[in-house]
Amino acid sequence: MPDSNKDNLPPLRDVIAAHGLNAKKSLGQNFLFDLNLTRRIARAAGANDGGMFYEVGPGPGGLTRALLAEGAHKVIAVERDARCLPALAEIAAAWPGRLDVISADALELDEAAILPQGVRIAANLPYNVGTAILIKWLTSETWPPIWASLTLMFQKEVAQRIIARPSTEHYGRLSVLAQWRCTAKILFDVNRGAFVPPPSVTSSIVRMEPLAKPVAPCELADLERITATAFGQRRKMLRQSLKPLGGEALLEKAGIDPTTRPEDLSIAQFAALARALH
Repeated sequence: MPDSNKDNLPPLRDVIAAHGLNAKKSLGQNFLFDLNLTRRIARAAGANDGGMFYEVGPGPGGLTRALLAEGAHKVIAVERDARCLPALAEIAAAWPGRLDVISADALELDEAAILPQGVRIAANLPYNVGTAILIKWLTSETWPPIWASLTLMFQKEVAQRIIARPSTEHYGRLSVLAQWRCTAKILFDVNRGAFVPPPSVTSSIVRMEPLAKPVAPCELADLERITATAFGQRRKMLRQSLKPLGGEALLEKAGIDPTTRPEDLSIAQFAALARALH
């Protein structure tokens, strides 16, 4: 059940001022101060159902506090900015036994070694590494993955790429990799004015859940290679963009018209190309 206790900690603005936590552009940081908004994100992630959560880039802990207040039984947070660790330690003290903080770079962390099966991931991902972290989670060698859901904040343009359908403006490699293994939807947008400092773009909250098995069978490495090559020259016909991998012979083997452009292929067709490549 959500905990009405406001954790007796100062408002986040005061915490940031006390610890001198100016957001660093080099770390892609933008802090959220609005408690109503962070709690809305926490509820969207399912914190009011309890359970274990993993948070990347908590910063001073706005979303961390919301996850705990909404009812998360446990939060494991990984933060690479050592300046934020004292503020996170104060949250851990206010919620005894319910917050573990790891000082590390999430891109380099072996999460399978520290997280339990079924953990839910919720994060306001740093803009400069958000896509790289998502791809790390999407390209796990074992599937289904250890995580049960992802509730993540991205720049709106990245969110649109994640959910985009074929033959639309934002459809690309990230769309294929995400939707091959997951369902994905945008829950709501977050105005730039909600952040300090305000970013130059609107943000969006994306919810993703893993499929029991991919949309169509193929090897992950082959799909990654096909999509990287095809979308590397997305305006060209596939017979041209896929020349390094076999061109028309590969397309004929997969049963795909060589005059098609990458953005018009379905995920199942990309999987067919990956099988033909293999």
